[in-house]
Amino acid sequence: MLQLPLGMTGLKVSAIVLGCLNFGSRTDKSTSYRLLDQYQDAGGTSLDTSNNYAFWNEGCQGGESEKLLGQWMKERGNRDRMFVATKVGAKPSFPGGGFEHMEGLGAKAIEKALDESLLRLGTDYIDLYYSHIDDGETPLEETLEAMDRLVRAGKVRALGCSNHRLSRLQEARRISQAHNWAAYSCIQQRYTYIRPNSAADFGVQVSVDEELLSYCQSTQDVSLLAYSPLLNGAYTRSEALLPAQYQGPQAISKLQVLKEVASETEGTVNQIVLAWMLQKSPMVIPLIAASNPEQLQENLGSLNIRLTQNQLDRLNT
Repeated sequence: MLQLPLGMTGLKVSAIVLGCLNFGSRTDKSTSYRLLDQYQDAGGTSLDTSNNYAFWNEGCQGGESEKLLGQWMKERGNRDRMFVATKVGAKPSFPGGGFEHMEGLGAKAIEKALDESLLRLGTDYIDLYYSHIDDGETPLEETLEAMDRLVRAGKVRALGCSNHRLSRLQEARRISQAHNWAAYSCIQQRYTYIRPNSAADFGVQVSVDEELLSYCQSTQDVSLLAYSPLLNGAYTRSEALLPAQYQGPQAISKLQVLKEVASETEGTVNQIVLAWMLQKSPMVIPLIAASNPEQLQENLGSLNIRLTQNQLDRLNT
């Protein structure tokens, strides 16, 4: 599988990152292992998880995904071949809590969470460590200095942020550079082919906007990654079944173009969405999720599709 640069870190991530949110909870151990093996066999190396995955699933408190990944890597003996990303900041501070009780991005919370993630993952380092959700109550300097200490200690190789506004990303990078601290090398946001409508509300999640796309277009220092690129299977259903945040006249026209290009390439609409992300400018690296081998195989098939400039132009309209 094609490996792509992560900002200017010198590290590389797979062109398709495997999202492991439900592994070890809604997706049972056997199925999770099968999907991980399938992804690895296809040349994939990049696994995305979080310390809070997936506390909202029945019987879960967070950490289930990390624990399963740790078990899988131990059994396969492949930790040194995998690129593991996890996150801090959005896990409830006590069992049964919700997003209103997030651990936050204070120095003590970060250091405690990192050590717990290392234990669950069965490793002594994290390849990419994200600030999961912006924490307006903690000074950026405190968060960034704590993150830098983890990098200097060899516990973390690279840093990223998720669900942050562009202004906060820029301010964080300015602070890190001023102090000669390790800086955010990537940002992971909600993003898909259809643009959300102007009134869209995603709660704690932050969607990519035009300003962020322009910023990433103008710099090679920050890579852009996307979660929920396929809207949980919505592209395979009718326009009326799209999430409310994406419904509207523009969605109908963009879905039509998507279907036309899929027909021309003999691909599926899901494959075209992923291929478009990787071949547009700026490039967006998609995180995909799958609950069965057939879904994963379809998603991986997007890497075999080469869009023409005419098709890209039509999709970008």
